[in-house]
Amino acid sequence: MLKKVDSLSILFPVYKDTKTVEILIKKSVLLCEELSLDYEIIIVNDCCPDGSGKIAEECSKSNDKIKIINNKINMGYGESIKVGLKTCSKSWILQTDGDNQYDIYDFKKMSKIIHNYDCIITFRYKKIYSSLRILISWIYNKLIQILFKSKFRDVSTGLRLIKREALKDIELNSQNAFIGAEIAIKLMLKGYQVGEMGITTYPRRFGTSTIITYKNIINTIKDIIRIRKEIFK
Repeated sequence: MLKKVDSLSILFPVYKDTKTVEILIKKSVLLCEELSLDYEIIIVNDCCPDGSGKIAEECSKSNDKIKIINNKINMGYGESIKVGLKTCSKSWILQTDGDNQYDIYDFKKMSKIIHNYDCIITFRYKKIYSSLRILISWIYNKLIQILFKSKFRDVSTGLRLIKREALKDIELNSQNAFIGAEIAIKLMLKGYQVGEMGITTYPRRFGTSTIITYKNIINTIKDIIRIRKEIFK
């Protein structure tokens, strides 16, 4: 039987995303209603200091399909994604980021090829970042390819479609941005079909990214070392 998306959870964390969270919620609702999907929108408020979570709470009052998870402390990107994944109840999960750099309407393209896969990750045709961040991304992806024997081009891009049932077969331990790579690699090693699809991303119009910081880079390296030992022990 061909795989198809019959129900969808859209998941994203928010942290310092006051200018984008409402936009992303509206786009998510429009997408699901346009396609007549059985859906839910899961938003993880990672103890936002700027009111992003409060905006999400206000949006949820007019739509009971919008569900807010409020972290009591700032847990970070990876932990927030794990909390959100455990809350998702639909057959498929479209996971993205709260800064609206990714076009969730790319789901339409993903759904056309999902019958071949259990998970689709995305890679960016062009990275609209500073030269330093592009270099860091290139080194990161090359490192993952070598250490985990994978061929994924851009393994941690913040837009992926995952069959929820497949996630029950893996244990996720990343605490940081490596979570996206961990999902793809562990599903691949378990024999699930993981595909790639090229996308266009958009410049961040508001705020600054909290991913590329010295602290996060060090913590991601620790995650990579720890999870490689776990996989290849």
